[in-house]
Amino acid sequence: MRNSLYAPTPEETNLSGFKFFKHLNDTEIGKLNYDKTCQLYKKGSVIYREGTRLTGFYCVTRGILKIYKTGIDGKEQIIRFVKGGDIIAFRSLLSQELACTTAKVIDDAVLCHIPYPTLLFMLQNNWKFSHWMIQILCRELREANDYITDIAQKTVRERLAEVLLLLKDSFDVDENNVLQIALTREELANMVGTATESVIRLLSEFKQDKLIELKGRKIRFLDIPTLRRMASI
Repeated sequence: MRNSLYAPTPEETNLSGFKFFKHLNDTEIGKLNYDKTCQLYKKGSVIYREGTRLTGFYCVTRGILKIYKTGIDGKEQIIRFVKGGDIIAFRSLLSQELACTTAKVIDDAVLCHIPYPTLLFMLQNNWKFSHWMIQILCRELREANDYITDIAQKTVRERLAEVLLLLKDSFDVDENNVLQIALTREELANMVGTATESVIRLLSEFKQDKLIELKGRKIRFLDIPTLRRMASI
């Protein structure tokens, strides 16, 4: 691995546990480790911005980031949150288009940058990896189609229930059923696609209905089956 500005721990630069690279052979893994550049990013750091030219994609080994688009009025539309084990920025890289989203750190993170030529090498020399990449892209396209359908057909109440359950699946809960990611009401609203005031009102209703408990930004699940029915999942 080449030198970087910061020095994350060896565990934080280890990509062996990434499902994304499961089809690479020892030679390809060796090239990946040599070409990668890993760095620590503090909360609030922007990894890349919408409209910029990317030189590679990123592997998140620690921390949490939000991926979002900016609307005409400057309002964020959060596409998803990512955590350790996830990859970002590869779709725009493959299409050789400008970045279509912005990635911002919301919990101190370590990311490893993989240059575009390294990705091309893996795609051109390993058909299993190429096929796996196509599967990932198709899955993300399906998720995007599902999101468009939700926006068109589900109420804000249904979408909020679904977002809470998606966050639970992505970030899990502790022994007390408390969601292991703390988001602002504005961030929740930007993910649901509605006004912050609407999310505040609906969270209060969920609390009154004993579906969740609220303590600041912390959300505790009390009745997951009812939330699933509400979200039509």
